[in-house]
Amino acid sequence: MRALDWAVVIAYLTYVIWDGVRMTKHAKTKEGYFLANRGLPWWAVGLSVMATQLSAITLVGTTGQAYSDGMRFIQFYYGLPFAMIILCVTVVPFFHRANVFTAYEYLEKRFDVNVRSLTSFFFLISRGLGVGTIISAPAIVLSIVFEWNLVATIFAIGLSTTIYTVFGGVQAVTWTDVKQMFVIFLGLGVCFFVILSSFPAGVSLGDGLHMAGSLGKLTMVDTSFNLTEKYTIWSGLIGGLFLMLGYFGCDQSQVQRFLTAKSVDEGRTSLLMSAFLKIPMQFGILLIGIMVFIFYQFTQPPIVFNKAEIAKAAQTEEFQAIQSRYVAAHEQRRTAAIGFDKADAQKRQAYIDADTKFNDSRKEALAYIKATSNPTFNDVNYAFPTFILENMPVGVIGLLIAAIFAAAMSSISAELNALATATTIDFYRRLYRPEAADSHYVMVGRITTFIWGIFACIVAIFATNLGSLIEVVNKFGSFFYGSLLGVFVLAFVVKRARARGAFFGLLFGITSVWIASWYTNIEFLWFNVIGCVVTVFAGFLISLTVSEDEGLGNSETGSI
Repeated sequence: MRALDWAVVIAYLTYVIWDGVRMTKHAKTKEGYFLANRGLPWWAVGLSVMATQLSAITLVGTTGQAYSDGMRFIQFYYGLPFAMIILCVTVVPFFHRANVFTAYEYLEKRFDVNVRSLTSFFFLISRGLGVGTIISAPAIVLSIVFEWNLVATIFAIGLSTTIYTVFGGVQAVTWTDVKQMFVIFLGLGVCFFVILSSFPAGVSLGDGLHMAGSLGKLTMVDTSFNLTEKYTIWSGLIGGLFLMLGYFGCDQSQVQRFLTAKSVDEGRTSLLMSAFLKIPMQFGILLIGIMVFIFYQFTQPPIVFNKAEIAKAAQTEEFQAIQSRYVAAHEQRRTAAIGFDKADAQKRQAYIDADTKFNDSRKEALAYIKATSNPTFNDVNYAFPTFILENMPVGVIGLLIAAIFAAAMSSISAELNALATATTIDFYRRLYRPEAADSHYVMVGRITTFIWGIFACIVAIFATNLGSLIEVVNKFGSFFYGSLLGVFVLAFVVKRARARGAFFGLLFGITSVWIASWYTNIEFLWFNVIGCVVTVFAGFLISLTVSEDEGLGNSETGSI
C-alpha cells in the first residue's frame, strides 16, 4: 500500500475508536449501556441490524465464495423476508411489552431460571464461536497487507474493536454501525466501477456475465429437493427461514438491536428495512465476486492467493513445474475468453474446456500445498483481499481496506456487547449479585466485554483454515439456532409447555443436530429445522408428564 492508502486506513480507524469512546457519556446506567435507554430511531437500528450481520466475513468470504462457486449462495437468504415479517408480528411487540434486557430473561418468567440460564449459555457458546470467526476475516487482510503473523493480526483487530465497545456500550455500537455502513457501500460501489473499467476494450459487462453464466456461476435458483445439497431454493426458503427466525428472534445480538428502538413500531420498521434491503445488498456483494472472476479471465490470477504459502512452495522444482502448466492453462483460457461468443456454440465450448483445464492446474497447486506444507489450507478467503492489493488504484485500496475494517468492527462490537449483556444480566445479576448499583453492572459489563474479546481472538486463530468463512460462521450458528428457536416456540405458542419440557427439549434438540452432523450428509441449513422440530416435539411430550401447575413460571400463559 502507498502513503495515501495508509492515511485513509489510519484516519478511519482513529476516527471510529475516538467516536466510539466518546459515547461513554451515554453509558453511565445499565439501561444506557446495554439498551441505549431504549431511545434510538428506526433507521439507526435498521442500519445496525444490517451492519451486525454484514461482517468482514460478508465482504471477504462472500466475494471469495462467489469467485469460486458463483451466485448460488444467495439462495441462503430467500427465507429472510418471511422471517422478518413473522418476527415483526410476534417477537418484537412481545419483547417490548416484557420490558427485558435479554431475550432469555423472559424465559424465566415463562418457565424458570434453569431454562433461562441454559438457553443463554448456548447463546454465549454460539456467539462466542461466531465472533471469533468474524475476527479472522479482517485478520487475513492485515496479514497480507503487513506481512505479519496471523495470530498478531487477529489480536490487533480484535482488541482495537473491543476498546470502544468496552467504553461506549450499545450506544457506541449502533452509531458507529451507521457510519460504517456508509463506508462499506461507498467502498463496494467504487470497487465495482474500477473493475468494470479494467475490462479489455470491446468486453462489456454483459459479455463478462455471459462468460460467467456459461460456467454456471450465475445460477440463483436450484429447484432440486436434496437435503445433501448445500444451497437450493428449498434449503433457503425452509432451512434459511428457521435460521433467520432463530438468529433475528432468539439471538441476543439481534434482539438487543430492536430492543433499543423507541417503540414497537420503530422496532418493526428496523427489521422490515433489513427484510427488503438484505437480499439486494447480498446480490451486489456476490456480483462483485463475479466481477473479480471475470477480471481474472484476462489478467492472470496468483496460482494461490496466499503469498506466504507460495513463498514456501515455490522453492521446489515440482511446484515450479505446476506453475508452468498453470501459466500455460491461463493463457489458453484468456485466449478463449477474448474469442468468446455466446452465439457460437463451438467458441463457447472451447472457453468452458479451457476453464476446466485452468481449474485443474490450480487444484494441482492447492493439493501440493496441502500435501507438503499445510493440510488444512483453504484459499477462498484470500481471493478478494489479494485482488484489492494487487489491482486497485492508490487511494481506492485504502478505501476498500477501510470498508473491510468497517464491516468487521460493526459486527464484532455488536456481538461483544450482546455477549457482555447476556453474561451480566442472565448470570452475574441473576445468580450472583441481584441487587447492585447501575454503575456496578456497567463495570461488570465492561469487564466481560474485554474477556469475550480475548476469547474471540483465541477462536479466530483456529477459524481461518476451516473453509469459506461465510459458511463457517453460519455452520456454527446452525448447530444452535434451531434448538433455541424451539424453546421460544414452546414459550410463545405451546400453552401446555412446562419448564422441565423446555429444559430437556433444548438438550434433545442440540443433541439431535450434533448427531445429524456426525452421522448424516445433511447440509447445515437443515440443522435449524431439525433442532427446532426435535426441541418442540420432545419439549411437548416431556411437558405432558408434568402437572399443569408445575414449571409454569410467573406468567399465566405462554401464548402470544
